[in-house]
Amino acid sequence: MTATNKLSSPGRSAVVIAGHGSRDPDALREFEALVELVRERAGQRIVRHGYLEFAAPTIADAAAACVAEGATEVAVVPGVLLGARHAKNDMPAELLALARAYPQVDFHFGAPMDLHPLLLQLAQQRVVEAEAQSEEIIHRQDACLVLVGRGTTDPDANGEVAKLARMLQEGMGFGGVKVCFSGTATPLVREGLSQAAGQGWQRLVVLPFFLFDGVLVKRIYAAADELVQREPGVEVLKASYLGVHAHVADVMLERAAEAVEGRAAMNCSLCKYRVQIVGFEQQVGEPQRAHHLQVRDLSAREQAVPVALQTTPYVPHPIEAESMRIIDAGRDWRVFPPEHLTVLQRLVHTSGDFAAADELYFSAGAVQAGMKAILRCKRVVTDVTMVQTGLKRAVLEQLGVQTWCGVHDPETHLMAQNLGMTRSAAGIRRAWQKFGNDMVLAIGDAPTAITEAVRLIREHGWRPQLVIGLPVGFVGTRESKDELRRCLQVPRITNSGTRGGSPWAATVVNALMIDAIAWLVEQERQAEGAG
Repeated sequence: MTATNKLSSPGRSAVVIAGHGSRDPDALREFEALVELVRERAGQRIVRHGYLEFAAPTIADAAAACVAEGATEVAVVPGVLLGARHAKNDMPAELLALARAYPQVDFHFGAPMDLHPLLLQLAQQRVVEAEAQSEEIIHRQDACLVLVGRGTTDPDANGEVAKLARMLQEGMGFGGVKVCFSGTATPLVREGLSQAAGQGWQRLVVLPFFLFDGVLVKRIYAAADELVQREPGVEVLKASYLGVHAHVADVMLERAAEAVEGRAAMNCSLCKYRVQIVGFEQQVGEPQRAHHLQVRDLSAREQAVPVALQTTPYVPHPIEAESMRIIDAGRDWRVFPPEHLTVLQRLVHTSGDFAAADELYFSAGAVQAGMKAILRCKRVVTDVTMVQTGLKRAVLEQLGVQTWCGVHDPETHLMAQNLGMTRSAAGIRRAWQKFGNDMVLAIGDAPTAITEAVRLIREHGWRPQLVIGLPVGFVGTRESKDELRRCLQVPRITNSGTRGGSPWAATVVNALMIDAIAWLVEQERQAEGAG
C-alpha cells in the first residue's frame, strides 16, 4: 500500500497543508500550485491549505472548511522543510486551538518534511539542471557546492542543513561544500559565497534549500550575481529551489499518513525544548506558545483595514492605576523631562519613596533609545533571574520581546570558574558573545556585571542599545554605577548611591515597554486620522 492511500475513511478524512506564508506573491502562487498537485494525488480526501503568517486563508480557516465539508479526521502537515520554531511551537499551538474548537474532529499533526530521500533526489536534480546551464565541462572535484538554508534559532534545524550538505557533497562528488544561511544563523549568504570564492574553486553551485520562490530566494540569487561581478574568474551557477514537484507532494502525503497512524517523528533527540543543548539550556521545557500572532493573516487585514488600530493599549490594574494617580499628584514633576516621567513615577511606585526619582540618571536620549531597541531588537538581557521574573509577562508577549539570563547556565559556571569571575559577570560576557549589540541590558543585582559590561564596551567595542545599571548594596555598588555613568559610548540609565535592586531594574524595562505600547498606539491613531 502506498503512502498516498493510507489515510482512513476516504471522503471523511482531510489534509491541511500548513504553509508559512509570505509577502511575495510568487511564493504564494507556487505554494498553492503545490497544494493543487497534492489534491490531484490524494484521491477522495479533502485537501485544503492555510498560512501561519502574512497571508490568507489561515490554518484555522482551512480546518474550518474541512469540517464544513464533513471531515471527521484532519491531518495538519507542516509545509516547511525542517523542524524549528514554526513546526515545534506555532503550528502545534494552532492545532491545540483547533482541537478545542472542534472536539468532534480527530486532529493529527504531521512532521516536517526533513531530509526525506525524495527531497535529496530532487536536490540532486536541481544541481544537475544548474550544471547543464554551463558550456564548461568541469570535474566536480574542482567545484564547491554552496548550500543555503533558511537559518533559524534552532541549532538542530541548522544542523540538518549541514547534514544535507555533507550528504550531497559525498553523494555527488563535489570537491568542497559551504553551508550558509539567508538569515538568523551564520555565515550569511554573502559571507559564505565570499569564503567559498576565496578557496580557489573553478565553479560554485549555489543551491537554495527552500521550497518556493520568495523574498529570501531572490536575495540569494542577487548575492550570487554580485559575486560574479566581484569575482569574474569564478563560475557561479544558480540552482533552482525545490519548487512544485511530485516528490514534494508525495512527501507531504506520506507525512499526513504517518500523522494519522501515530508515526509522526519529530527531531526530538536534539530538540532544544526537550534536552539541554549547549548554549540553549534555558529553553528546555519552554511553554508551547505561538509567536506569529501579530502577522497572522496580515495581508488580508492590511487590505481590509489598512490603518486600523492593531496595538492594544496598556491598561493597568485598578490598584496600580490609583497608585499612579497618587504618585502623579504627590510632587511637582515639572522639573523632569516629560519623556522620563513613566520611568520615574513607576520607580517611585516600586520603591515607595518619592526621593528615588531624584537619584536617577539618564544619558541623553536614553529613554528613546530603549524604546526603539525594545521594538526593533525585541530582546532584554538581565544579570539575574530576579530581574527577568519582574518583567511584565503580558507586556513582553504583546510586544514579542524575548528575555535571556545566563547566570545559571552550565557554560556560565564553567566560564566563571576558569576565568575567576562572578557568574553574573560571566553571564554578561556570554550575552556579548551570543547576541552582539541587539539588546537592552538590565542589571539589577551585581556590580561586577556592570564592571564587565563597561569593560567590554570600552575595550571590545560592544554597543548594547541601552544599559540599565541599578544594583543594590555596599561593596562596589557606588563605584560600578559611577563607572557606568562615565561610559559615554552607550545610552545608559543608572542612579547614585547604594539603593536599587532587581525590582528597580525590572521597573525601568517595564516602563520602557509601556511607553513603547503608547507610542505604537499613537502612531496608529495618527495614521487612522490621516487615512
